[in-house]
This record gives sequence, C-alpha cells and structure tokens, in this order.
Amino acid sequence: QVQLVESGGGLVQAGGSLRLSCVASGRTFGSVAMGWFRQAPGKEREFVAAISWGGSSNLYADSVKGRFTIARDNSKNTLYLQMNSLKPEDPAVYYCAANYDLILRTVPVEYEYWGQGTQVTVSS
Repeated sequence: QVQLVESGGGLVQAGGSLRLSCVASGRTFGSVAMGWFRQAPGKEREFVAAISWGGSSNLYADSVKGRFTIARDNSKNTLYLQMNSLKPEDPAVYYCAANYDLILRTVPVEYEYWGQGTQVTVSS
C-alpha cells in the first residue's frame, strides 16, 4: 500500500514555471514505477510523464516533451514534475500515480495508487 500527496500547483502566467511534488508514504521500498497524469475540465485523464524506479528511464507525452521534466528522489520518497514554458492548454488537475512495477506505463488503469490531485491554472 502506498499513499501519495501532491503539492505545488497554483496560478501562473503563460510562459512561467511550476514544480509539482508528490510525497509517497507507506510501503515505498522496492521497485515502484511512477507517473504524472492530468485531467482538464470536460476531458479524459491523460498521460503526462512516467519514470522508472531507478530514475534512469522516462517517457513524456508529445504535448509536454521539451517543456516538462520528471524526476524522483527515492531517498525522500518524492516524485517531481518541473513544468516550464507553461501554455494556456496546460491547465488541469495533475495527479501523481504509482505502482509496484518496473514498466513505464501510460494508461491510468495500469496504476494502482493515486494522489488527490493538485490544480494548475495558467493565465494568458
């Protein structure tokens, strides 16, 4: 069992930056693959980025590639999403997800544990 808590969301102007954090607690030892998803109003939850348990492999959605960076610090049980050059189409509730898995997964149903989400709002 893993509990996840996101933070770092807020209001930022287009072109600005935010860093989201996700702190994990509970049974965090072992090979835990993690990812970020987002859900905008009226839209389905979509994949943003994923990272392997060792942090050496990652995967990004085309819409955020080159602007967002995923990272993890296993010593702090924390996942990060650095978001630069934010665009008006980026606002959404961003969710942290985790699973006891070595595979980088991009489908929401493939993740077992989820945080409560953190709101990101971009003004133009």
